[in-house]
Amino acid sequence: MQVLVNGLLAAAITCMSGLGFALIYRTAGFFHFSYGATITAGAYFAFLFHQWLNFPLPISLLGAIAATAALGILLDGIIYRPLRVKQSTSLIATLASLGIYTVVHNLISLIFGDEIKSILQVTPASSLKLFGAAITPIQTGILASSILLTGTIIWWMKTSDLGKAMRALASDAMLARVCGIDSDRLIKWAFAIGSCLAGITGILIALDLDMTPTMGMSPMLMGMVAFMIGGLDRLVGVVLGALVLSFLQQLAVWLLGAQWQNAIAFIVLLGFLLFRPQGFLGRATQRTVRQTTV
Repeated sequence: MQVLVNGLLAAAITCMSGLGFALIYRTAGFFHFSYGATITAGAYFAFLFHQWLNFPLPISLLGAIAATAALGILLDGIIYRPLRVKQSTSLIATLASLGIYTVVHNLISLIFGDEIKSILQVTPASSLKLFGAAITPIQTGILASSILLTGTIIWWMKTSDLGKAMRALASDAMLARVCGIDSDRLIKWAFAIGSCLAGITGILIALDLDMTPTMGMSPMLMGMVAFMIGGLDRLVGVVLGALVLSFLQQLAVWLLGAQWQNAIAFIVLLGFLLFRPQGFLGRATQRTVRQTTV
């Protein structure tokens, strides 16, 4: 039961991280690796507002989420949009995102230091017992938040005009632009919403496990792996990918040791890349060869 509970908690974090990563990838068309720094920034914004500025906790958390969304919009505006104007390739944008991650990570270390910090300077509440498994109130909140946010994002993407436009841009960017869809506006929305999810992910991790300047890289990578094994075509695949990945990781920890937790994720990813590169719910694509006559 404890493995089951741990798997659900890991899946909740991975799912939120993967959804934000997927929104940006599907809309902007590149791997936004500085998403890991955005996760970290969300936690440290909450720490800044609550511990340094002494704002009440609810206001601090909401302010941190808003600040993280603003950070995502800022990164798009000053880095990625100029690259799009210059018609840079997705590889260039991906390399730029790695540079941004390094800069933001070092800025956080410079301002806040490298030591472990906590948003709540209180003794953690005692664990609850659920069929013999231990779970804290904060972890219960993580599960509830993930279910609510995941359901809301998927429903919104399917029903809202903005969500449908973002799906159209993800399906065929050139055709979407021909039809009059403003791609820059949609990408800005994707960065805002994806960064909100990143900020929430970072805050929930920090409330449960404390925080360090490098805390965002692992959940970002796990979210990316869940997105890839679930299928790049559908956001629902992120949920399935997160569940499969998280339970396999927890089983590996139980049977082999904690040092296998991250290794098993990339073993699973390599297996999918070799035998089912489109993921669980992705559509297989066929490479066509153009023949010309002389």
